[in-house]
Amino acid sequence: MLQELNTDTLQEIVESNEKVIVQYGATWCGNCRIMKPKMKRLAGDYAGISFFYVDAEKNPESRKLAQVNNLPTFASFKGGKLVNQTQTNKEDVLKSLIDEIADN
Repeated sequence: MLQELNTDTLQEIVESNEKVIVQYGATWCGNCRIMKPKMKRLAGDYAGISFFYVDAEKNPESRKLAQVNNLPTFASFKGGKLVNQTQTNKEDVLKSLIDEIADN
């Protein structure tokens, strides 16, 4: 399930969940809107990973966790630490990022 973060508390979420995937986006970002349903669909395919959508403009502290400077950015966290991040509008690239932290 993809959860939208409405408060700037991603740090606490990353620390309290073993595996986290985050989509950083913004309301004006066309590619963000294109990728959000893909992220939501992928979230249903992975057990044990928490999926979040963060509005990068409304949550500056959360944005800093992955050094976001372009949108959409996707970040993976494991054990409270940033593992990887990428800027993409391709579902296969996003899936590869998720697979890096998934149990295979």
